[in-house]
Amino acid sequence: MSESANLDRPSHDGAAHFGDEVRALREALELSQSEFAAELHYNQGQVSKVETGGVLASEAFASAMDRVAGTPGVYLRMRGRLAKQRHPDWFVPYIVLEESASGITDYSCTFLMGLLQTPEYAAAVMRAAFPRESEEWISENVELRMQRQQVLSRPSPPLVWVIVHEAVLRAVVGGPRVMAAQLGHLLELIQSPHVILQVFPFDAGAAPSNLPFTLLALDEKPHAVYTETPTHGGQVDEAPDVVASAVKMFDRLRMTALSDEGSLALIRKIMEDHAK
Repeated sequence: MSESANLDRPSHDGAAHFGDEVRALREALELSQSEFAAELHYNQGQVSKVETGGVLASEAFASAMDRVAGTPGVYLRMRGRLAKQRHPDWFVPYIVLEESASGITDYSCTFLMGLLQTPEYAAAVMRAAFPRESEEWISENVELRMQRQQVLSRPSPPLVWVIVHEAVLRAVVGGPRVMAAQLGHLLELIQSPHVILQVFPFDAGAAPSNLPFTLLALDEKPHAVYTETPTHGGQVDEAPDVVASAVKMFDRLRMTALSDEGSLALIRKIMEDHAK
């Protein structure tokens, strides 16, 4: 899965809908925008942007609305549902599978998959793909990506097994500091028994696949394959022959990649190179 952000723009309908709810609550409380902002402990400019649908409210903003309205969790849950709607339509099937998967295996040969990215790395990836977008737009979509990482901390998280090409680790995405921090984050993640990361090194020669892909398992059985293209977004394919082919491909990648110990040592070495 490339996580390259070469995607269709997410719909802004969710932000607009939540903005309507913000306005409705404010008017029900008979408050001006500035008075409402004071109650929320935000400034008027921030409230205006949310109310007009310019940006989707943050989780903290939604929680503040629940506090003011006396509705524990109502606006926060609404905001969570609407956040999913901000993904492109073709990406939603993947999101649904990712949230319920018992296993996620990924081959990353362009960028790290979203579940492993730091906010700064994700922002650099998105900025490269969308150089003319505002900082608010980038920040909002980085937040969406970060929210997906909650799957790693659910009560029964999936087993995430990722093969990362060495080129991905050496590419200076966002600058040396961002990369050093990103690799440090990887070192922390692989301390978890639910995350396995192997590096496919340069000296292994040609990789069995020159394209990224993600294999998702349900109830411990391979179920679907997700792939992306630069121009047509991504797609989930549940055809048994496609899934079987992806399983074989990943097995070949796994056999050729470095061991856990070798991968750990190489990540540390590359992190040190970025930090120089």
